[in-house]
Amino acid sequence: MTSTLSFPQTPTIKTYHQPSPTGQIYILDSSPSNPHALPTLLLIHGNSSCTRIWHPLLTTTPLTRTHRILALDLPGHGNSENASTPEETYTMQGYAECILTILADLGISQVSVLGWSLGGHIAIEMLSLIRSNPTPKLKVNGIMLVGTPPSHTPDQVMLAFSKTPPSPALPLASKDTLTAEEVRIYATATSGPPYESWQIDAVGRTEGVARANMFTSFAAGQGVDQVGVVEAEALRGGDGVVFAVVNGTADPFINLDYLDGLGWGRLVGGECVRMEGLGHAPFWEDSERFFPYLVEFLGGV
Repeated sequence: MTSTLSFPQTPTIKTYHQPSPTGQIYILDSSPSNPHALPTLLLIHGNSSCTRIWHPLLTTTPLTRTHRILALDLPGHGNSENASTPEETYTMQGYAECILTILADLGISQVSVLGWSLGGHIAIEMLSLIRSNPTPKLKVNGIMLVGTPPSHTPDQVMLAFSKTPPSPALPLASKDTLTAEEVRIYATATSGPPYESWQIDAVGRTEGVARANMFTSFAAGQGVDQVGVVEAEALRGGDGVVFAVVNGTADPFINLDYLDGLGWGRLVGGECVRMEGLGHAPFWEDSERFFPYLVEFLGGV
């Protein structure tokens, strides 16, 4: 029986499991037989979700004809195994290291990244790890952030996630054990509408310690100074990574004014984009409206 969290079978997209130091990782790959024919776009999902979130973007747009799409279920999520080393893996750095290992094993040398929510934070962490390596084997050409406010200090986090009124789903992002009603609240706040049963299943499947440990480490100041990473790229001028920032005006978590105030460098379109009437996952809610922004980003890298 096929899992509700598995990506539906399509002629152009294959799925498989890739070994990693922390366990088997579920991979979605649009070009496994000819991996170097197209530029690679890596998709990283958010907290308590899975690769199924990318379905509208990959099936209703011509994206797979122009790019090799790689996506994965994070450890402890979707169809990936729970982490064998949860304390080390369920952190932004742990996720980033896992993904970098997989990209190296797959022979990826250049990549652009679309990171959603937690996935965007992980993308920034990946960039920092690459920049700190004197002989990096991977080049990140650009990072598109959706539902991700770079932040690090308690004051930054408070500003980044300040909404009035605050969403009842926000505290659930760090909670180990969720009731059935809390699962529903979190799923519908983060990835809908449209609402589908797999969204509930994805939150329920996620290993609870993944939420709790990720938040505990983040609140303790572990990981990189994400604002510092973004602003350092601005100082690199033309050698800096291209960023795109696209969010819904109805995002229940993110302070969009905070994003506007950061020191972006090479920002596609010169400003952070606000998509009217959409929430935390605009690419899921209205892939047709979102796609032109993704095309503009990919053209910029």
